[in-house]
Amino acid sequence: MRLDAFNGLDRGSAVDVLRPCLDVPRWVEALADGRPYASVDALVAAASAAASPFTTAEVEGALAHHPPIGRRPGGETAEARMSRGEQAGVAATSRAVGAALAAGNLAYEEKFGRVFLIRAAGRSASEILDVLDERLAHSAAEEDVVVAEQLRQIAVLRLKGLVTP
Repeated sequence: MRLDAFNGLDRGSAVDVLRPCLDVPRWVEALADGRPYASVDALVAAASAAASPFTTAEVEGALAHHPPIGRRPGGETAEARMSRGEQAGVAATSRAVGAALAAGNLAYEEKFGRVFLIRAAGRSASEILDVLDERLAHSAAEEDVVVAEQLRQIAVLRLKGLVTP
């Protein structure tokens, strides 16, 4: 969608367009209410600012929409399409790496009580597995900070793919 078209949407439509990027009402509403934006860079800057910091409840709510790495969502929602594209590097992996990711996802969920979240776009399954292994060594407090930052990165990346100059 072009920036001028996004700027011209009514508030409800702007919220609907933004929600697949990150379903955190405060973030979506801040961006919708901040229109018009002079440039995509200004929109991205506003998105980054609105995402810093996310509350624990916002992170947990947003994670409900993210599938585990390696489990690509079905369906034709905008969010499902975005997620499949982001996990493209995971799709073509060996069985051994796929099994290690599944085991790592389970270990992460058991330790932290939530899905493992990483900005997967542009990363291979092996790279993601290495990061997953590193993050399993984190304390809960350390991981909370990392997850919030990963969520911000995903939201901004999706927004950049959604709105063009």
